[in-house]
Amino acid sequence: MLYLTILMTERVGFVIICAFLLVNIPAFRRCLFAQTLTAKLQLVVIFSLFAIMANITGIEIDPANELHNKVLLTAVSHDYSVVNARILAVTTAGIVGGPWVGGSVGLIAGLHRAFQAGFASEAWFYIPSSTLIGLLSGYLYKDKNSSFTVMTPWRSFVVGLSMESIQMIFVFLFSPTGWLLVRYIAVPMILISSLGTSIFISIITMYLRQEEETRATQTHSVLKLTNQTLPYFRNGLNVKSAQQAVRIIKKYTNFDAISITDRNTILAHIGAGSDHHISGETMVTTLSDSVIQSGQVKVARNAEEIGCSHINCPLQAAIVVPLRVDDSVAGTLKMYYTDSWKLTPVEIQLATGLGEIFANQIALGNAEMQAKLVRDAEIKSLQAQVNPHFFFNAINTISAMMRRDSDEARQLLLQLSTYFRSNLIGARETQITLAQERQQVNAYLSLEMTRFPGKYDVQLHTTVSDDVLLPPFTIQVLVENALKHAFGERKIGNYVIIDVYQQKDRLIITVKDNGQGISPDLIKRLGQQAVPSKHGSGTALHNLNQRLIGLYDKKSGLHFTSSNQGTTVSISIPFTKKGGQVNESLNCG
Repeated sequence: MLYLTILMTERVGFVIICAFLLVNIPAFRRCLFAQTLTAKLQLVVIFSLFAIMANITGIEIDPANELHNKVLLTAVSHDYSVVNARILAVTTAGIVGGPWVGGSVGLIAGLHRAFQAGFASEAWFYIPSSTLIGLLSGYLYKDKNSSFTVMTPWRSFVVGLSMESIQMIFVFLFSPTGWLLVRYIAVPMILISSLGTSIFISIITMYLRQEEETRATQTHSVLKLTNQTLPYFRNGLNVKSAQQAVRIIKKYTNFDAISITDRNTILAHIGAGSDHHISGETMVTTLSDSVIQSGQVKVARNAEEIGCSHINCPLQAAIVVPLRVDDSVAGTLKMYYTDSWKLTPVEIQLATGLGEIFANQIALGNAEMQAKLVRDAEIKSLQAQVNPHFFFNAINTISAMMRRDSDEARQLLLQLSTYFRSNLIGARETQITLAQERQQVNAYLSLEMTRFPGKYDVQLHTTVSDDVLLPPFTIQVLVENALKHAFGERKIGNYVIIDVYQQKDRLIITVKDNGQGISPDLIKRLGQQAVPSKHGSGTALHNLNQRLIGLYDKKSGLHFTSSNQGTTVSISIPFTKKGGQVNESLNCG
């Protein structure tokens, strides 16, 4: 039995070495959590090769339990048995890919084992046993609270032990030598195979953790990057802002070259190819022209696809992202590598996200400059500005989240982008739809509730359609005001209820909290003048009230009622829908 244990350890060790080499391939790691059919098929092929390799490198045992250590087992006598690491490969396939992948690999592995025995009647049980083990390993290992498997080596050891034990039961029931064979091979096969499964999963887990740490570090750098580029892009897309931005982008990313263009001209370029990608000159790549014309992100994996007119251009891979401002392409963000193998989906996702944020920053800058020229600039100031305290708090929140949950951090980045985009809409429009306002409120709440988990419970109740019109930030300002001022130091049990309904020809909006209330003296001044506090300048409610009165009438201003049990802020504005329709029939008083 000791000799058998040593031989089994050698076989399992060979499989583990192959696993170590495999996880170094980025394409395999991308398959691990991909939910596409193509990724699942790729995992089936990869782990089926592992299982077949385990069959071929197995140890042959004759009816007298004598070992025959051959180099390769292409065929096995029908009365001989084989000790191998097949179940390790099948179990790992189920753990990594789920029941569908595990069952498919088990079926293929069982068919190959039966093929080795010439499909003799004594070998048929390997087909259902391997298939069952693949299915069970996938079902037993899947975390019910997650769409992904939680790869802990200890759990994989237990699952591996269970699956190998099931295989021993099949051998005991259906093998010609039954109990004699199981008594000889069970202990080394169960222990070594389970340990091998645990090590296999540990290797995968190690690399995935490294990638998560890399992504967390990268996202943290992106947050710093976007924070530092904001002052420049808010001055518009020009040579000065672009040159400052490319230096910052190059500092915080691993790209070999960064370029920013308008529709015709290179505004700035830093890194490889700077000798012919020159600021102020016409663009020299056909790829950039294609992105400007199509408005779509383009990826090039060789020099020919980049289409640089310079013969000796060192750039071999590129991601070109359109900078869309006001529904048109104002320019491009181009990120290059001198080696095409460096370009992975992570870099493509990074470049695409940066392009969207930069475009929003540029558009925000344009909106601010335009707002200064309009007659109602004072009223528009609330719409055109991004609260710097909120922005920096959001940056810090997302940075902290990187260390705990990088996927949640990426979602918060998208919400921050939504918040920017909503500010841009508000800077241009005097009225937006309820759906757009809800999107802005949700983006704000996602970031605030991440900062203060469990502190607030905000509910929105509406009996009107999403195309009802209201001024931008109407609900968002009231909700933000409640969260900042209503509850003091209270950590739990803080409720904000938003009601939106129609009452005759008016749209009624109420925001009610269960806070500590507002003093009568303070209520008289709210909305009529700026009321500074330790949480802000106090201009938000004043600006909102002035906008409502300026857009509609005096009846549309803010109305406050308050007691020591909470505060309700009410708004009554004319009921209109997108397209100018007025709905007289709905009465939800």
